[in-house]
Amino acid sequence: MTHTEQALADDKMRAEIARLISETAKISAETAEIQQNMKYRFWVMMAAYISAMGILLKFV
Repeated sequence: MTHTEQALADDKMRAEIARLISETAKISAETAEIQQNMKYRFWVMMAAYISAMGILLKFV
């Protein structure tokens, strides 16, 4: 392999590594957003459950 071919192969490898790092960062951000949404949904469901229990207990 010539020096030019090796340099081209190295550049391609660096570009692929940069793409993978970028993709990993994007996935990490999406995962963090999903986790935050799940926490929000949990608290909304808990509030609805507590409200429903309060209404049911008034009839007992």
